[in-house]
Amino acid sequence: MEEYQNVNRPSEQSYRSSPGDAPVMSIGNWIVTMLIMIIPLVNIIMLIVWAASSTENPNRKNWAVAQLIFMAIGVLLWIMLAGAIMNMAGGLAEAFS
Repeated sequence: MEEYQNVNRPSEQSYRSSPGDAPVMSIGNWIVTMLIMIIPLVNIIMLIVWAASSTENPNRKNWAVAQLIFMAIGVLLWIMLAGAIMNMAGGLAEAFS
């Protein structure tokens, strides 16, 4: 066994993060984050706080920015769908009058 001393395995040093890297968020941090996202209105406020904070963990900050972008896209799609439905309803009301 000794003759194959970790020939194909990368060194342990390559798995360590460099000093400039963000700390890894623990499972507990992500669970608390997801629980906060369940609470109406608090979730939007916290997403804005996390996205705008300069001291927040960069992983959570980037995630919050991505969530806000997806929320904005969802709101725009909802407005377009609501407009299309109202337009169809107006056309049907005009057709039957």
